[in-house]
Amino acid sequence: MKKLITIVLILLSVNTFAQNRAKVLLNEVSEKIKSYENISLDFKYILENTSENIKQETKGDVVMQNDKYRLNILGVTQLFDGKTLYSISPEDEEVTISSENSDDNDAITPSKMLSFYEDGYMYIMDMVQNINGRKIQYIKLTPIDSNSEIKTILLGIDAQTKHIYNLIQVGENGTKTTLVVNSFKTNTPLSKTLFTFDANKYKDYYINKLD
Repeated sequence: MKKLITIVLILLSVNTFAQNRAKVLLNEVSEKIKSYENISLDFKYILENTSENIKQETKGDVVMQNDKYRLNILGVTQLFDGKTLYSISPEDEEVTISSENSDDNDAITPSKMLSFYEDGYMYIMDMVQNINGRKIQYIKLTPIDSNSEIKTILLGIDAQTKHIYNLIQVGENGTKTTLVVNSFKTNTPLSKTLFTFDANKYKDYYINKLD
């Protein structure tokens, strides 16, 4: 019995140490991200579901400043000015206007892409990978909410720059989504109207207001 208690205590202490290391690293990442005036990312996005025989891969880019963002992906531009979300589809000649759904805790939107882990997750240090000479330290995140549609998230962090390199999310339904950051730029000069929707440019578009 004493041996069992000792083993349990050792495992608990190791687990606590791993959690503390993960917390320190996540705090370093948060501080680094919050120190930038703006962030521009080029990324690769992969959606996989083996049971449904689905695999989709696409590229995109996003510019973020505080809560505002401009995202380009799958031929659609999403523009969020801090209050209203505009989804602009040139192919359909349509603009969908809505408020960003902040009630969906599982949704990792561009404005939360680099900070979503700060609330609602348990975390622990995971594997380390060497990718093109870069040491990528992974942290495993598990939602605190037992009803979450997310099973686990692996967050890959560049150990030197403290920038997020990739994110691997596994859903309860078996869907795996992977986001890999190809380029990470900060504090670049931005147009004052970058996050502003100009209705005059879309006079011929169908305007779909959801709210």
